[in-house]
Amino acid sequence: MANGGPFVVNCAGPRFEVLLMSENTLLAALLGHQPDQAVFLTTPDGDVLCYGDLRRRVGQATGHLQVAGVGTGDRVLCQIAKSPEGLVLYLATVAAGAAFVPLNTGYTGAEIDYFLGDAAPALMILDETTQDASGVAEARGVRVSSPAELTAGGPMVGPVPRAGDDLAGILYTSGTTGRSKGAMLTHDNLLSNAQVLTELWRFTDQDVLLHALPIFHTHGLFVATNVPLCAGGQMRFLPRLDIDALAQHLPDCTAMMGVPTFYTRMLDDPRFTREALAHMRLMISGSAPLLAESHAGFEAKTGHAILERYGMTETNMITSNPYDGDRRAGTVGHPLPGVEIRIAEPDDSGIGVVEVRGPNVTPGYWRNAEKTAESFTQDGWFITGDLGQVDADGYLSIVGRQKDLVISGGFNIYPKEVEVEIDALPGVLESAVYGLPHPDLGEAVAAAVVLNAPGATDEGEILAALADRLARFKIPRTIRILPELPRNTMGKVQKNELRAAGSG
Repeated sequence: MANGGPFVVNCAGPRFEVLLMSENTLLAALLGHQPDQAVFLTTPDGDVLCYGDLRRRVGQATGHLQVAGVGTGDRVLCQIAKSPEGLVLYLATVAAGAAFVPLNTGYTGAEIDYFLGDAAPALMILDETTQDASGVAEARGVRVSSPAELTAGGPMVGPVPRAGDDLAGILYTSGTTGRSKGAMLTHDNLLSNAQVLTELWRFTDQDVLLHALPIFHTHGLFVATNVPLCAGGQMRFLPRLDIDALAQHLPDCTAMMGVPTFYTRMLDDPRFTREALAHMRLMISGSAPLLAESHAGFEAKTGHAILERYGMTETNMITSNPYDGDRRAGTVGHPLPGVEIRIAEPDDSGIGVVEVRGPNVTPGYWRNAEKTAESFTQDGWFITGDLGQVDADGYLSIVGRQKDLVISGGFNIYPKEVEVEIDALPGVLESAVYGLPHPDLGEAVAAAVVLNAPGATDEGEILAALADRLARFKIPRTIRILPELPRNTMGKVQKNELRAAGSG
């Protein structure tokens, strides 16, 4: 590391060999490194953990989870601010034989109530930033605990044996219609992806990953933590994206995973020069499309060709541009080893729906057999819903989406969720939510609203009413009051016309 190693604490620690049991291969792969090996992640007070200390904390938290009533096959909902304790609780939930269910910290009580009812968890973990949800959990009869209680000292408990097809996590994702769906992810789903990416992206125990992503979705939780853990490497664990923190900590790092917003902000900041990033080994982007001009501009400024990859909540990572070779702007590369993709019913230009199969793909959606059946072809391929094409050299490009998903700052926003809330407001007849290009976020949420009567409400009243109903990142940045929504002859709202008008 450019500025020397950080201060290390508790590196000796007990070996706690029981955590390396072959019956739980996911934990063995992520935690099976020497107890005094390097450091794991930066704690809020500036100290660091090593693998031996991490294993001890996971073993203690496993015991606390069991005392709190968490058993094999249970679900544990977790809505807490990003912290090292969050990683400990993820690993301890897996060790307890349960499924970890992280929730966006921006979700409101009304949104949390749905997840509680659907997941039927044995426990919900809340911290001081999310305590407002405790009343909703208690009303559902769900026990609530805090990270402090679950990561306190105590006896260490070994992991529950698990098979490869047992659940390790459930990540909630949504569709353009209906409510959120819980994508089930097994031990084999997570382990296969972590091992492949570790090798493909050349991660070793000498790497230090700058981790500034949230840990409630697949990018920050299952890619940006499982990969360095699998390699026995290190993480510089930052609470959030902060451009000053990036500038401060990148000299101590060798790799970074981010969303396009990270790179557009670095492009506009004079501190991120070719000289300042000369020591970096790898810069990876995902969760949203990276504009080709951003890719080219970043390489011209810093000398780094960003490695763009493609994945989904339901599949983990699917494709990646090469580590060695041409990282082509506007593409997401080739299928990962062991993963297959195909373009279903391509048109004359080769564009069709991307379908995928492999060990990384979800077995289906929690308690939703109908949606599971709809999401797979008869011969077993998962239907991504993304429109793509493959060039002559095998590079996949994502050119659009079958449905009008909005991706803003790396977060998926599903129009129906927002439309339902707007349509329920006094004075509103109907609404249509869509995305508009945004230079920083990739896309920004916009809404067209038709009123029951002229002046029945306005943009300010609508935004104020949504503040308590939706996470902040879902709230429209632009609201247009229209006399009617554009429709085709079949009565379907033409969101492409709304986007064109809003972009003009």
